[in-house]
Amino acid sequence: MVTLAEVAQHAGVSASTVSYVLSGKRSISANTRQRVEQSIRELGYHPNAGARALASSRSNIIALMIPLRTDMYVPVMMEIAIAVATTARTHGYDVLLLTGEEGPDAVRRVTGSGLADGMILMDVELDDERLPLLRDTDQPAVLIGLPADTTGLTCVDLDFKATGALCAEHLATLGHRDVAVIGEAPAVYERHTGFAERTLDGLRSRGRELGLRLLHRPCEGGYDAMAVTLARILDERPGTTGFVVQNESAVEPLLALLRQQGRAVPEDVSVVAICPEQVAVQASVRLTSVAIPAQEMGRHAVEHLVAKLDGRGGDEVVLLAPELTVRASSGPAPAQ
Repeated sequence: MVTLAEVAQHAGVSASTVSYVLSGKRSISANTRQRVEQSIRELGYHPNAGARALASSRSNIIALMIPLRTDMYVPVMMEIAIAVATTARTHGYDVLLLTGEEGPDAVRRVTGSGLADGMILMDVELDDERLPLLRDTDQPAVLIGLPADTTGLTCVDLDFKATGALCAEHLATLGHRDVAVIGEAPAVYERHTGFAERTLDGLRSRGRELGLRLLHRPCEGGYDAMAVTLARILDERPGTTGFVVQNESAVEPLLALLRQQGRAVPEDVSVVAICPEQVAVQASVRLTSVAIPAQEMGRHAVEHLVAKLDGRGGDEVVLLAPELTVRASSGPAPAQ
């Protein structure tokens, strides 16, 4: 392993000069900086992380708390995580991934051990148990998600309430009046997970204004669960002509079941999904959808956290505006 002293000897400078170039704590002439940086590249020098942390009181690590639950669509979570990791690297930070369902204990572990300089928290619930600890600590943190009370917090998320409203408006404009919402697994609502609750709030409030009759049914996803859910919906509301799906694993089973029942999409029923772009365009019927901007959410979260670490950022809520893309799965309501 190449040492700092070897870099100094190669560049013809003192070890302290190399240290100043790396830390930026003192002004170094452009010519000297170039020599040191060239020696670092030629020798393949990498600063020792432990020594650097001791010297600077920083670990240059961001902790990402991303509980991987069986009732969540993991590909979206991982797309956000990748965006966090790649953006963090451009700012000189590495990412420590915490995937367990530890709740407040994970926050205590990070803040009490000095493992990381800051935290990004995902899978945020409306009354998240981690929030009191975040408000009591000086360690910078950003939430990817929106709790009920955002006081003293920095949050980044898709505006899911506006997303729900946008879906309601689209179907109402097409003449649909009976609309079924196929939601996430029941446990997601039992935990009062923010994105699911806010989507439902937007659908219901805008739906009332537009005269829609909404029926919400959670679904575990998969063919068998979707078959039971669809049968229940059509039994309770046989005139249903519009579906809003916020459950990626229910999308293809729903389309297959509608085909089996002789219900053509979009001639007989319309389907609007809240899902990643890839899910929408690769479905057996290209879905009208509101995309989940996973990469944008991850990038914004890191940039706000880095600003706080550098003393430039304050607490704020950043809601990304939803965009609905019309494809082949939505059309005018059939004549009664």
